Amino acid sequence: MEVEEQSLEQFKAQTRLPKFAVPKRYDLTLTPDLSACTFSGTVLIDLAIVQPTKFLVLNALELAITQVSFTDSHDRKYVPSDVVMDGDDEILILVFDEALSVGDGVLGISFSGVLNEHMRGFYKSTYMDGGVKKNMAVTQFEAVDARMCFPCWDEPALKATFKITVDVPSELTALSNMPVVHEKLNGHQKTVYFEESPIMSTYLVALVIGLFDHIKDLTADGIEVRVYCPVGKSDKGKFALNVAVKALDLFKKYFSMPYALPKLDMVAVPDFSDAAMENYGLITYREAELLHDDLHSAAVNKQRLAIVVTHEVAHQWFGNLVTMEWWTHLWLNEGFATWVSYLATDSLFPEWGMWTQFIEVTSGGLRMDALESSHPIEVEVHHARSILEVFDAISYKKGSAVIRMLMDYLGDDVFQKSLSSYMKNYAYKNTKTEDLWSVLSEESGVQVNTMMDTWTKKKGYPFISVKYEDCNLEFEQSQFLYSGLHSGDCWVVPITFSLGSCNNIEKFLLESKHGKLDISGLYCSSDGNSSLFEKKNQENFNENFWVKFNIGQTGFYRVKYDNKLTAQLWKAIEKNCLSAADKFGILDDTYALCEACEVSLSSLLSLMNVYRKELDYAVLSKLINICSNVAKIASDAVPVSVNELKQFFIGLLLFPAENLGWEPIQGENHLSSMMREVVLVALVNFGHARTIDEAMKRFQEYLGDQSTTLLPVDCRKAAYVAVMRNSNTSNRNGFKSLLNVYKEAQAVQEKTRVMRCLASSPDPTIVSEVLNFMLSDEVRGQDIIYVLSGISLEGCETAWMWLKENWDRILEKCGSDMLLHYFVRDIVTPFSSHEKADEAEAFFASRVPAEFAMNLKQNIEQVRIKARWVESIKQEESLEALVRGFACI
Repeated sequence: MEVEEQSLEQFKAQTRLPKFAVPKRYDLTLTPDLSACTFSGTVLIDLAIVQPTKFLVLNALELAITQVSFTDSHDRKYVPSDVVMDGDDEILILVFDEALSVGDGVLGISFSGVLNEHMRGFYKSTYMDGGVKKNMAVTQFEAVDARMCFPCWDEPALKATFKITVDVPSELTALSNMPVVHEKLNGHQKTVYFEESPIMSTYLVALVIGLFDHIKDLTADGIEVRVYCPVGKSDKGKFALNVAVKALDLFKKYFSMPYALPKLDMVAVPDFSDAAMENYGLITYREAELLHDDLHSAAVNKQRLAIVVTHEVAHQWFGNLVTMEWWTHLWLNEGFATWVSYLATDSLFPEWGMWTQFIEVTSGGLRMDALESSHPIEVEVHHARSILEVFDAISYKKGSAVIRMLMDYLGDDVFQKSLSSYMKNYAYKNTKTEDLWSVLSEESGVQVNTMMDTWTKKKGYPFISVKYEDCNLEFEQSQFLYSGLHSGDCWVVPITFSLGSCNNIEKFLLESKHGKLDISGLYCSSDGNSSLFEKKNQENFNENFWVKFNIGQTGFYRVKYDNKLTAQLWKAIEKNCLSAADKFGILDDTYALCEACEVSLSSLLSLMNVYRKELDYAVLSKLINICSNVAKIASDAVPVSVNELKQFFIGLLLFPAENLGWEPIQGENHLSSMMREVVLVALVNFGHARTIDEAMKRFQEYLGDQSTTLLPVDCRKAAYVAVMRNSNTSNRNGFKSLLNVYKEAQAVQEKTRVMRCLASSPDPTIVSEVLNFMLSDEVRGQDIIYVLSGISLEGCETAWMWLKENWDRILEKCGSDMLLHYFVRDIVTPFSSHEKADEAEAFFASRVPAEFAMNLKQNIEQVRIKARWVESIKQEESLEALVRGFACI
């Protein structure tokens, strides 16, 4: 038997594990000690040795290895002469004196570890039981933290079956991916044996041990679905249960493939780092993402819950049944689950207008991908920890947006049929992006990979400049970057456009940098008769002529029109000729072009003025978001105009505010409820005295009687922000009252809502106090993100100083997980000067872990983009007069 020359060093600093041994089955036994916050375990791994080797190399991290042996198929036992744990590469190297032969065998390892407090691997969470805080144990393995619970081949392509057994206190519930086969009671302990799983990736293995109540239901084909809630709150799981049951039936039909496991459990976990995790058969959630409370869940909470549940249920097919081969293809999981969650939610709740709202997802992708520090959808991942950086707006938002663009191009039926074939071909296997393109090409007859490679293999996207000359539309594509730099790159762009009517959609594929289209044959207006041009002079448009590119905003690109086409489009908006999606797109593109210094702020404000009568939720939300961002940039660029700008913004919002009022009208729709919240919060933030007075008055009523109808759930955030905007060191009553609301609230939705508002005070002392409170034991680590997202503009400098002074405390509280990203993003990116960007770069140079290098670079780039924008705005001579005029309307 020949053994290739091998040494310890060759296994270090490698992206992937060596392939001379492949796992087939894990028999895992775990015994957590919830009092000591430790665990011990044994794992028996059925291996196929595919080439002779003196080394076995697998993943392990922060585990103590106590015993190891390998037994081959002839019952020969091998004990390693050396056991090497490499913490940097997160690998366990087992060194044998004698080579292991090709064939099957069993690797047995005994180990122990600590139930950590950082919400990853096998970790400690806490819950209240009769007023007493108790410990529970939870797993969170994605992306590469199964290795923190047991030694394993922790790569998505190395699928295996899992037989799991746990020893737990007898009064607790133990849940895993598969149903319980048997429980054996032993005094105050019990051993729980779970059924063996189908083959799956290590990151999808899950275990939850705690005290719960649950409710259950069955799908049409008899799959049991259970929702596990805190004791006494099982009724809060009804909405999620209903959504999950319907989603399982919907996806079974859509993918032409039944759900693969005998049950699906969904668990509300008190401490959870992300929104939810799609573990096969055992989906774990933050409590706020799974529990619905009629008294405390606003419309936005209900919608968010539906999207999160359908996203995680979709993963049971896209991700769990068919899994990406390596993290480079993460978008196959996350992009598809994001896209299909909107498809499912739209099917379950058609009145919510989910596809119009989806454009906000697209917008988030466009925003991230216009940075020089962006990355392709398919990104090379070289180190386990750097995978965390790929869980971002590119994988989720751009990924889902290009899927929607492709579906729009190929057609819904072809797309669905292709996905069914893909599921059938690759069930229980691993895939790369090319595998999906191959199936889509076969079903559609279109060379999908030729078109889509430009979207997934390189970063960025085009903006299309459109001009009208001599009955021709002329267009040119170039890369859109906020920095103003342009590359010569070209994309294969599926273009859609309309002339004078959204009912007449033209389509073509733009494959070169320049294009020209004779539209003389498309002259008819929406009534099919009269010309869209004046007969006496075809260069003069009649009032009904307009051109809109990217109909429904289904394409992942931006559009810039010449002055003539822009003027006609604005008239079309005023006459309400465009769909909500197209109005959103024009606003979003113009704002982005303004931020990139391609369009003046004066021009953007003039466009915003056209939206005075807007009543669509998605469009109004975008308008408010732009108002907020412009107010922030103006405080640096044109501080003398800030108050007048805010008066202008208030004027834009009074029409919808008066339409909506403070109290819901019986039978009003879901979108009106969501709109009421965003409009009232915006008016408070812009300092509208009447709204603030009303908010404060209603808050006082709420303090006296929390069941009052005077402060409906969708209005509470506006009231809480008003309270904090009026709190300062000399008047702390409102702040103290709101803190009490937080401390006394039983509903997680209410606690979360208060947290989002606490740091919105303009008083630096209050902001500093809130940030310290955020790091105290009174706030769960997972909830830090809510406080950070609400820091006032006036509190930015205070927050930055606080971060620098408290960095070691922050690291201690958060470890080096994704929570750190929120600190950097929410405290650094509000700035808009090169000096602050330099300062942040210098501070973080030696402090941020390597796996956050790309995130840090992106955040600092955003500060520099705003600094450039500030300088551009300062050059606009007529801006102050324009703002003054708008403020008086």
